[in-house]
Amino acid sequence: MTDIVSEINPQVFDSNLPDIHKIEMLPLEPKYAATNFKLGAGFTTIFVLILVFLRLQPWLEWDETLLTVLTVVVSVLIAICLLFTIYKKLADPLKTYALREFDLSFQSGLFFRKKVTQPITRIQHIELKRGPIERKIGLATLQVFSAGGALHTFEIPGLELSKAQKIRQFILQHKDSVTHG
Repeated sequence: MTDIVSEINPQVFDSNLPDIHKIEMLPLEPKYAATNFKLGAGFTTIFVLILVFLRLQPWLEWDETLLTVLTVVVSVLIAICLLFTIYKKLADPLKTYALREFDLSFQSGLFFRKKVTQPITRIQHIELKRGPIERKIGLATLQVFSAGGALHTFEIPGLELSKAQKIRQFILQHKDSVTHG
């Protein structure tokens, strides 16, 4: 009985394990990171202009306490926008993906690196998502859903629209050919 079990379900040893670090990961489109940086810099600039306007405008007499509170609030917003912009500037270029014959991988993170690999046969469905900014710059986000979850397993942002469509089509066709094949 033991011989039959070992033939059906053979043991895998460390030396036979695949090395996930040997996957050739591809970068996202450079305009994804550039657009995120421009958005962050734009919001930071808007909050700086609001702060300057509040402090220098000659039309309204502000109570000094109110002006101090507004200055602190806007300064905190500036700091948050600036930190977020710097983080995105450093983290966005580290986002990569890989499509292989039987799986799709996505890697992200600046301080805490995360790599998700989803077998294509376990993908329930895949959606192509495009917001107004993505449409303007010709990019798309692929959302990957696995069986059993209401939310997406992961998403790959910053893909050129035609590439995202091709990846989606490949996964749908490949999934059908493997499951019905």
